[in-house]
Amino acid sequence: MSDLKIAVILGSTRPGRNGKAVADWVVDRSGARTGVEYELVDLADYPLPHLDEAMPPAMGQYQGEHTKTWAAKIAEFDGYIFVTPEYNHSTSGVLKNAIDYLYGEWNNKAAAFVSYGSLGGARAIEHLRAVASELQLAHVRQQLSFSLFTDFENFSVFKPAEQHDDAATALFDQLESWARALKTVRV
Repeated sequence: MSDLKIAVILGSTRPGRNGKAVADWVVDRSGARTGVEYELVDLADYPLPHLDEAMPPAMGQYQGEHTKTWAAKIAEFDGYIFVTPEYNHSTSGVLKNAIDYLYGEWNNKAAAFVSYGSLGGARAIEHLRAVASELQLAHVRQQLSFSLFTDFENFSVFKPAEQHDDAATALFDQLESWARALKTVRV
């Protein structure tokens, strides 16, 4: 039985998205971890309109059923790995919208970032780090950045270089350590 639960949040709903292969790779690499359960959370399965709640998320007074469903799902986890494309030097709109829907469900939990894009998605991660800080979501140093030029064949078939395996292990180690520590804060 696992004592930690980590969501791998797939932050793209775009048709033909590269993110599904990246998120599946992350979940696959997490399979050998002990004491923790990793679960893919695909934003395509949680269709959220552009933020439509009347009250600020920090109030926790959600009205929409879609918001309540999303909040319940996110509340299940001790930490998150955000898998994000880089669009226009930032994260995807659908991921930012999903994050903005909630507040308390993110607080005092741990986060890590995996990105992909022409420059490995590094700028999307930097944007998400600032957002995570505002949500009291502790983010770890290690990140994974996949280049469309070197980690994808024809910019669409995911074939990550071997060096990403060691980086993924470091990411899991850091994330799990922080998630365990923050779990004691929430108790």
